[in-house]
Amino acid sequence: MTLVKQRRNAQQQLSLSGFGDATAVFHDAAAPRNADERGAIFTRRVVVDFILDLVGYTADIDLHEASLLEPSFGDGDFLLPAIERLLAARLRAQQSGVQIGSIDHCIQAVELHADSYMLTRDKVVALLIRSHFPLDEAQRIARVWLVQGDYLLADIPSEFDFIVGNPPYVRQELIPAPLLEEYRRRYTTLYDRADLYVPFIERSLHLLKDRGQLSFICSDRWMKNKYGGPLRDLVSQQFHLGAYIDMVDADAFHSEVSAYPAITVISRNRPGPTRVADRPQLDHDYLRTLALAFHSPVLADTLIREITGIVSGSSPWILDLSAKTLLIKRLEADYPILEEVGCKVGIGVATGADKAFIGQFSELDVEEDRKLPLAMAKDLASGHVVWRGYGVINPFTDEGPLVDLAKYPKLRRYLEGHRQQIMGRHVAKKNPENWYRTIDRITPSLSSRPKLLIPDIRGEAQVAFESGNLYPHHNLYFIVSDTWDLRALQAVLLSSITRLFISTYSTKMRGGYLRFQAQYLRRIRLPIWDSISPAMRERLINAASALDIDECNEATADLYSLTQQERHTLAH
Repeated sequence: MTLVKQRRNAQQQLSLSGFGDATAVFHDAAAPRNADERGAIFTRRVVVDFILDLVGYTADIDLHEASLLEPSFGDGDFLLPAIERLLAARLRAQQSGVQIGSIDHCIQAVELHADSYMLTRDKVVALLIRSHFPLDEAQRIARVWLVQGDYLLADIPSEFDFIVGNPPYVRQELIPAPLLEEYRRRYTTLYDRADLYVPFIERSLHLLKDRGQLSFICSDRWMKNKYGGPLRDLVSQQFHLGAYIDMVDADAFHSEVSAYPAITVISRNRPGPTRVADRPQLDHDYLRTLALAFHSPVLADTLIREITGIVSGSSPWILDLSAKTLLIKRLEADYPILEEVGCKVGIGVATGADKAFIGQFSELDVEEDRKLPLAMAKDLASGHVVWRGYGVINPFTDEGPLVDLAKYPKLRRYLEGHRQQIMGRHVAKKNPENWYRTIDRITPSLSSRPKLLIPDIRGEAQVAFESGNLYPHHNLYFIVSDTWDLRALQAVLLSSITRLFISTYSTKMRGGYLRFQAQYLRRIRLPIWDSISPAMRERLINAASALDIDECNEATADLYSLTQQERHTLAH
């Protein structure tokens, strides 16, 4: 089952796990009516065959002696080709005179969605009948092989030689709270805002036999971002990342998906180098050759490359061998991270109901000390901050708690006028007494503090200096510092050095865009401010004040003492 289909199907499927009325209501509200509404998007057969070849689940070995698990079989995209290979291997062995016993142990497959389970079970029975199994026996084997239930909760006692498929890709907010709590109790990798595919990978790893092979095609986000840290650490401690294939723009599915997929092969084995390939041709012959190259003891460098040291604790995975990677590693060895030299990264306020809390500053009819001028991404369009006049309601006292609405009649009247919209938020339902709080607490002193403002998604770094008049909106990250001059820091952040750090650690976005999020900004390395000469300080400040990107690049290259080769690397 593929990414978009699984995300939507999961809204219906999760209700089957038996976690109370909330889950049942969730099911009724989200139940898809037909294949289009469910997002019935399927993995191309050529990709399925490639993954089976990668893990070595091929008909020329004795598959009747092996076991395979498919954790979310959907319409059988992975399951049916795997069974075909099993039956072909069984027939080959029989024709050579081998006595084949039961194949009950050979396949285990789980599916939560009832209709998908029934339809695919019928396909499995038909496939077995075509391989000369009697109807009764075919139905019995299908019942043994296929399980309807929640993979994360089901009792699966066996361990497996092979685990393949495409785990569900479901945001946490789509999962009922009691069920999410149970998942968190069972799976340590369900951290921060991790999608559901993360605990799917965790459970699958623990179900591998020694030297067993796990290969999923799924989003690559967990390999670099914050929520993937615990899963990366698990892989680092107990497993080997044997293969990585970047499938971005490789058209792996019959319909377009929004996630950026990658194929990984992880084994319960001793760690070693990782073989890597990028965006392969989706051609049966090419992919068969590529799979053989991954298995070859001799590296076929025209098809794949081999990298050591990708997996290291919870650190993001850097999956290339380029000169830019070597430069990153040199800078990381030579300089401390940004927050170790006195710079702090944060994100602006999220209200959960912008139409209620945000408006033209002059039109927000509340007491003057209950609103703040707001900086938004569009205010930075010119590279400078040009305030368009918006403000945000501030329901917090300067000391931290919410204000007493009885003391602010205009604020109370305003909030009551927007009560329905404000009460619709999760944060208000969770704590009705504090229904009028914004999701993030507002700290008014931030408004008057000079800061750098950085929009999240951009092709190039956009960093604007704000002198201390505005409060940042939630789609802006900010940096403040008690040590570094912010204009000098702006020059560094506008330079190609910063783009190198962000592009190395950021998840991919369509169109070549990068995510300038706090977790990636914090990876930037900086010299200690006191170590920088007065002449260099002035040069950086002047370059940023003029928004002279070429000079920002030149000055920053000199700041980091880049060699000519390193400068060439950055420029290309």
